[in-house]
Amino acid sequence: MPTGVHLRDVRKQLFDAAGRVLLRDGPNALTSRAVTTEADVAKGVLHRHFTDFDDFLADLVRDRLTRLADQAALLHAAAGTRTVADNLIAALTELFDPVSVALTSLIFFRDELRTRLRTGGGLPILTEARAMLKAYLSAEREQGRIAVDAEVDSLSLSLIGAAHLLFAGRRRGTLPDGKELGTMVTTVLADVLQRRLL
Repeated sequence: MPTGVHLRDVRKQLFDAAGRVLLRDGPNALTSRAVTTEADVAKGVLHRHFTDFDDFLADLVRDRLTRLADQAALLHAAAGTRTVADNLIAALTELFDPVSVALTSLIFFRDELRTRLRTGGGLPILTEARAMLKAYLSAEREQGRIAVDAEVDSLSLSLIGAAHLLFAGRRRGTLPDGKELGTMVTTVLADVLQRRLL
């Protein structure tokens, strides 16, 4: 790229490029050179905006966490609409999109990245997802759509763990069958949905 050409929203351009590399080649292929090559910018561009590659990765994850916060607000607002299972299936499908699954693997295996992101324990993305589901299930419990004594934290953990296994255990670029995800969600919720009627 010629010197002196102004790049519009360089961070977004680099984050989008990183997402494409993750989708196409997986977490192991995500390097600063791969990102800048994919973004079609000089390698120095990344280092002008970030102190090092782990700083870039940390901001990439923080960008994903901002999106997750928006998703959490939408899910919370959905309490009382559709069915509880339908709301959760939609939320889990969006949560475990291929880029988020790849980022979760990256966070798990990069100690320096985990250290930079550590805010209070747990694995970033999955920790925030747990809080999102817990808040949503609490709202549904308050509306009487699940049992009044439902242990929402345990339900959230079960949903996150099972969904992560379903989404992460796939060949890159593929999603679990909708029926499989639906069966998992309804199985986890079966007791609290049934007991709300008693």
